[in-house]
Parts: sequence; structure tokens; C-alpha cells
Amino acid sequence: MLILLSPAKSLDFTSPIPLKTSTELRFLPEVEYLAQLASNLESADLQTLMKISPELAELNVKRFQELASDWNGKSMRQAVFAFDGDVYDGLQARTMLRKEVSYLQKHLRILSGLYGLLRPLDKILAYRLEMGTPLNNVAGTNLYAYWGHKLLGQIKEDMQIINAKCVLNLASDEYAKAAKLKLLGFPVIQPIFQDYSNNQYKVISFFAKKARGAMVRFCAENNITEAKQIKTFDRDGYRFIEEESSASAWIFRRKLNNS
Repeated sequence: MLILLSPAKSLDFTSPIPLKTSTELRFLPEVEYLAQLASNLESADLQTLMKISPELAELNVKRFQELASDWNGKSMRQAVFAFDGDVYDGLQARTMLRKEVSYLQKHLRILSGLYGLLRPLDKILAYRLEMGTPLNNVAGTNLYAYWGHKLLGQIKEDMQIINAKCVLNLASDEYAKAAKLKLLGFPVIQPIFQDYSNNQYKVISFFAKKARGAMVRFCAENNITEAKQIKTFDRDGYRFIEEESSASAWIFRRKLNNS
């Protein structure tokens, strides 16, 4: 089983890294091209393109300039320890055992607008470039056109290496779209996390994001290799609801005491 996850807007390049082991990017020429392309943009252009504040735009202009010129590793860290935010708060990768991180390296792939498809221990530089950004490039008017079938091909190759028979898609729609999973030729399982609120079960973004990370950790801690094992996921009060699930959309629900 191969697991797909989104990156995070928030980054942590200051906390101590618990593991020195790292791997190199597999799409370096593609990354360098995008970094060079973005580094040529003015701060105001980046602000409009990415819908961010002037301060963030200025920060990311500097980041892209660094990306376009500095690959010596001094400012890099492994992706799984660099991403922050709700999903990665649920994952808590810094507290995982070495064997669990090894599981992630084999079974987890992180989709990225800049880096394409990351292994957890691939070294990255700080950046912000969401997959949905309408950045004109050699392949078209957005990053979906740029990454095209490259991500799909790499996912197939990674699945073949570990003899995976399905994909556990924990990525957001924005990122999963880039992977062209409908063309994969293997089952794709989409967990949906619902909380009870106002007399109904519904997806609450904050909780759902943390649950995605928690499910990845659950897989690593239990060495999950088959989709059916996911049905035993019970972290933070969630449980699998068979009667509400379909072959591809698996519903996990919880009802907190104060709901």
C-alpha cells in the first residue's frame, strides 16, 4: 500500500531534527526550473498569483531566489520534519521510532507544487507554492499541466518497488488531482473523517486534517500494508462505519462527549 499526503503551508526549519538520514530529490531539474521561473517574479506579482500578504510575498521572493541558487544542503532538512500544520501535528513524525520512519520512507509520498512527489526523508528548502497556483510554465498555465503524468509515473514506479496493490489517499483534493489517480489502474481508498456537530455528522476541516496525520502514524506504528487493516483505525475516538462506506470512500466517525 502506498500512502499519499499533502504538504503544509506552515514550515519548521528551526526545531531539532531527530534523524540525520536523508535522501535526494528525484525531480531536481523540474524543481530548479520552477524555482528559476518563480524567482523572476516581482513581489507584487507573487502576491496576486498566490493570494498572499505583501510580507509573505516578499519572504517567498527571497525563498525562490535561494532555491534557484543554493542546493548545497546547508539550509535543507527532510520533508517530513520540515512540514508543520494540522496534518503534521497529527503525524508527530519527530517522536516516531526509527523503524516507523523507515516505514514512512517506503510507504508515504508527499505531493508538492514545487517538489512534485517527495519521499519523507528527501531534503527540501523552505518554499511556498501550492499545487493550485496558476503559474505559467513551459507545459501550460498551471502546475497540473507542468507535473502532468510525471507524478503518476513515479507513483506507479514506487508502488511496483514495494509490490503495493492500492493507494491510501490522504491528500487534499487540490493535490490528489495532480496525481491523476483515475489513470492509476489500482484501487484508491479515500478516508473521510466526520465529526458529530449540530445534530449531524460532517467533515470539520481542522479535525479531519489532524486525523489524516494520525492515520499515517497509525499505519507506521502497526506496519500496515493492506487496505483492510485501515478499518481498525481508532485514534482520537474515530471508528470505521461500514454501512456508510463505499468501495473507495471509507467513512470514519466520532462523537465527542461535548457534541
